[in-house]
Amino acid sequence: MTTTVEAGRKGGLKVLRNRGRAFYSRIGRIGQAVMRRRYPGMATVWGKKGGRPRKISLGGIMGEKDK
Repeated sequence: MTTTVEAGRKGGLKVLRNRGRAFYSRIGRIGQAVMRRRYPGMATVWGKKGGRPRKISLGGIMGEKDK
C-alpha cells in the first residue's frame, strides 16, 4: 500500500525525469510572479517571518494540535 507522501514523491521524481530540472525552475518563477501580483508588497514581510502563512488546517479549526 502506497501512502500519499510516497505517491507524491514518486510522481515528483517521474516529472523530474521526464521534464527535467528546468521545468521546476520555470514553474517556480511563474508561481512567484503570481504570488507577487496577488499580494503586492507582502513577499518581504513574509520572508522576514519565514515564509507565507499557511491556511488553517482542519485540525486547527477543530482545536487539535498539529503533529
